[in-house]
Amino acid sequence: MDLKGKVWEFGSNIDTDVIIPGRYLRTFNPDDLSAHVMEGERADFANKVQKGDIIVGQWNFGCGSSREQAPIAIKNAGVDAVIAKSFARIFYRNAINVGLPVITADIDVNEGHVLEIDLKKGYIHNLNTDKFFKIKSFKDFLLNILLDGGLVNNYLKSKNKNTNI
Repeated sequence: MDLKGKVWEFGSNIDTDVIIPGRYLRTFNPDDLSAHVMEGERADFANKVQKGDIIVGQWNFGCGSSREQAPIAIKNAGVDAVIAKSFARIFYRNAINVGLPVITADIDVNEGHVLEIDLKKGYIHNLNTDKFFKIKSFKDFLLNILLDGGLVNNYLKSKNKNTNI
């Protein structure tokens, strides 16, 4: 799975209330959620983010409540991956479950840089500085979940394969 996109930088302790403020949780509509993504940190993020962009955070990204709407809002806004030095465990799992790649890494990058990511081979390439960063490659079962768009789609796909034998 290869990804390429422009970096949006965020700091440490980006919690789920910042990612999708609670006042917007009256809906589960992904379009409504993504219209307000990261509003608690940058009011204009949802209007400026483009398909394929990448969020780079620092420590403890996704802390706070266990709301799965946070990674849904990020993914539906067009963000292809989130990279951070560490993630809250429940956010990490929710992101994988909805098909949003989350990568634990400490990389040298500035906002606006363009990154290429190869999850299978395990590297991030900063195209602006030509630096490569080794990351833990994703196991095939995780790649399949991400490629299928999340855990539910992956399960339904495997279930359909088994019933078509």
